[in-house]
Amino acid sequence: MTEPATEPRAAAGPRRRRRSVGELVEGARAGDPRAVARLISLVENAAPVLREVAAALVPYTGQAQVLGITGAPGVGKSTCTSALVTAYRRQGLRVGVLAVDPSSPFSGGALLGDRVRMQDHATDPEVFIRSMATRGHLGGLAWATPQAVRVLDAAGCAVILVETVGVGQSEVEIAALADTTLVLLAPGMGDAVQVAKAGLLEVGDIYVVNKADRDGSERVSRDLRHMLALGERPDGAWTPPIVPSVATTGEGIDAVVQAATAHEAHGRQTGELTRRRTRRARAEIEALALVDLRRRLDRLPRDRRLDTLTERVLAGELDPYRAADELVAEMVGDSPMP
Repeated sequence: MTEPATEPRAAAGPRRRRRSVGELVEGARAGDPRAVARLISLVENAAPVLREVAAALVPYTGQAQVLGITGAPGVGKSTCTSALVTAYRRQGLRVGVLAVDPSSPFSGGALLGDRVRMQDHATDPEVFIRSMATRGHLGGLAWATPQAVRVLDAAGCAVILVETVGVGQSEVEIAALADTTLVLLAPGMGDAVQVAKAGLLEVGDIYVVNKADRDGSERVSRDLRHMLALGERPDGAWTPPIVPSVATTGEGIDAVVQAATAHEAHGRQTGELTRRRTRRARAEIEALALVDLRRRLDRLPRDRRLDTLTERVLAGELDPYRAADELVAEMVGDSPMP
């Protein structure tokens, strides 16, 4: 159920009453696509009611399996995502998709290209697809992605697929967000050394060699298997499988789903799933705290505290580290570090 870009205006009559946060959450729980879309929009735009939204979602979160899908541009992430949606819908599961697109440098919006490629699911009421613009945020995700995942989780999505923008050699943030990270590769997209340089060998839980019907796919699998064998893993650790697929036809997609299910089961058995979700919650709290500190810091020049510290550093009365300690201490109401 792809959400409408904008709500249509009534041709005549009184203006529609804006629903409260509680009503929106109730609507999302019932599968109302407009309610889900509105909640994600509130999150993306950092609306004044954002804290109220977060508090209202808490009782309904923590149930969904979050799958991250990443890889270089052109490996078929969107096609694979669409095929995975089909596979999970055959199991009768409600599915959410967050497709992160690069932002326009002019409007700041997303191209919505991923939704264009997923039109097969546009009329399915049990599928919610949302494109999100990175808005300049690095790491392959939009800054609001974790909160958007919470919205879809609360909306009853059993599986949430998070597709990143095409990653380069540093955009592997998805590993911190997902329960299971799928790394897509394809023939002709670079050798295993490039994969290692991109950090994908560290973040992948499942490696999908897409476009396996093309020449060179077996070499990609062989090189990848060799690179993975070089890594050291503790006893009992998960061994990432390498799954060939042809997403355009659905070949190999069921095997990907089976691998994702096996990885989740392994994580529950070993406690790794809980550890990942704990790290995710900790990182989210830290990120929100840093945003708040940044906001406070931006207000400092108006009351001269930052200017005063700057003048003392320039005069040789204070080193910059001590000045930073005093600045942070004033913001959080603590004593500066010794």
